[in-house]
Amino acid sequence: MGKVHGWISGYPNSFFIRIVITSMFASGCSHLNDGYQAKSTFIEANIFFSQGNYKASLGKYQQIIEKYPSTGDKVLFEMGIIYAYPRNEQKDYQKSLECFQKLIKDYPESGYKKDSELMIFNINNAIIKDKTIATQQTHIETLQQEIITLQKKIEGLEQEVTNKENENIKLQKEVLIIHKGTADKILIEKKERRLTVFSKGKVLKTYKIALGGNPNGPKERQGDNKTPEGIYVIDSRNKDSRYHLSLHISYPNDKDKKRAQQLGVSPGGDIMIHGIKNGFSWVGDLHTGVDWTKGCIAVTDEEIEEIGKLVPNGTIVEIRPGRQDGT
Repeated sequence: MGKVHGWISGYPNSFFIRIVITSMFASGCSHLNDGYQAKSTFIEANIFFSQGNYKASLGKYQQIIEKYPSTGDKVLFEMGIIYAYPRNEQKDYQKSLECFQKLIKDYPESGYKKDSELMIFNINNAIIKDKTIATQQTHIETLQQEIITLQKKIEGLEQEVTNKENENIKLQKEVLIIHKGTADKILIEKKERRLTVFSKGKVLKTYKIALGGNPNGPKERQGDNKTPEGIYVIDSRNKDSRYHLSLHISYPNDKDKKRAQQLGVSPGGDIMIHGIKNGFSWVGDLHTGVDWTKGCIAVTDEEIEEIGKLVPNGTIVEIRPGRQDGT
């Protein structure tokens, strides 16, 4: 049976209390003719009831009705009350009804008959109410499950939309490359931290960049962390770069070598246009907040892939001066 909060709906608490108290007093004085042991067992049953040990109380009443049949109406009424008692976690309305119905049938002249009829009426109402609540609860749970299922479907559709959007973005980039053609020049403006890709004098796209950690002036020697300045070409590329993908710039050119020779130093090399260091792609375009390379030109991983598709080997790379001291 479903759990009923409080006492049976529509059943006055005062009536129930009166019945319980009456039955307790009755057990102490109405059956003296059955002997001291019957009286003692009634008292034990009531003590168990008051302690909340309803199972033990029912057991005592069962002993009484077996040994002292003349107390049957009283015992059946008490057992019916216990089976229907709200605080009894093992309450059983069906067994309660059976007790009251047996009392009315077997003891038609009993003083408990009228109260038993009222108990039957209220218990039946409680059963109907419990069934209604259970049906409503089942309906609610079904609706909740349907909502969960719909939410999952919505999430799935949202993911499909996201996937389609990503596919569209990718296609748009590929279409951009096809329509605009192959790039023939890269212009890097150090002061503006900007890389621009050209095709036949027209701008294909611009990108924000990060430079070497010491960006002022041209690169002069190995390890100075400066980005070169001058005219170069893309002479190779590395798809297995530690920086996602890299396009190698033909530094040092003749001018760079001559300057380094005059200074008596190595001009250095390995200047690239590359992505973000592997494992840190999540940084995205935030990487441009600081010049962090050792002289290379850095863009995001997504951008270097795009540039790599636009720019073939042999493309001219012009790197213009960066900021001058005091500017």
